[in-house]
Amino acid sequence: MVKKFTIANLKGGVGKTTNSCMIGYELARLGKRVLIIDLDPQANATQLLQRTYERQNDKPLRFDKTMMKAIQDDDVADQIVSVMDNLYLLPSNNDFYNYNDFITMKYLPTVKDYREKQYGFFGSLIKPIENNFEYIIYDVPPTRSIYTYTAMYDTDYIAIALQTEQHSFDGAIAFSEYMQSMYSEFDEVDYDFIGLLPALMTNKSKVDNKIVKDAINYFGEEMIWKIIPYMERLKQYSVEGIGEKGLTPTYDGHDTTTHKFFRSLANEFLERIGDE
Repeated sequence: MVKKFTIANLKGGVGKTTNSCMIGYELARLGKRVLIIDLDPQANATQLLQRTYERQNDKPLRFDKTMMKAIQDDDVADQIVSVMDNLYLLPSNNDFYNYNDFITMKYLPTVKDYREKQYGFFGSLIKPIENNFEYIIYDVPPTRSIYTYTAMYDTDYIAIALQTEQHSFDGAIAFSEYMQSMYSEFDEVDYDFIGLLPALMTNKSKVDNKIVKDAINYFGEEMIWKIIPYMERLKQYSVEGIGEKGLTPTYDGHDTTTHKFFRSLANEFLERIGDE
């Protein structure tokens, strides 16, 4: 049975997309069948995985139609593309900004339980194909919006991305409160909070250490995942795609180090959801 996972924060630029893609990538390399769904109209996850495909195959990854066209056709299955063995993508596009207007018009406030229907609609499109995968990872924008509500309504597990700076910590607290209020408000919502993914801004400055300590004090030490060290290579992946020995023509020791760490993070995810 498929398990669905969302990494979130109400602060942008804290590593949500990078962590979602890297954990999904490493799960795929562990032999797990993974679908990454890009619910952010900025399409950063789509771009990263497109570049990864191009780096591996020396040709572009093309899409037959846009996300909104697939949704309007009530059929997103044909929009799913293979990035590499075991890793699949449901890509986003700029026209996905129109989803809010589309779903608002589809379920007007005069409709009974209209918010539940709005938030649950996308999940209903995923339902027919979700068990083709072992894990589905939602990538969402850093906003209280239909995109985040949609993922939260359909997900089984949520983790909060935490970059070691104050605004990110404030966003993590705000998202945890938002998460609790949604859980309490809607009977259909049923997710487990499985902790924070802290990522260092620098190599353990005083500020980094303070934010990690504050997070432990607020959320509890058992909720803190392995700390992600500062990795310059992750910035390169967003520009060039993910490199790895045996899969891309170019790679180096920094790639090996990065994959070793995120492989351990993927295993921690499996442990936290009881799939070790």
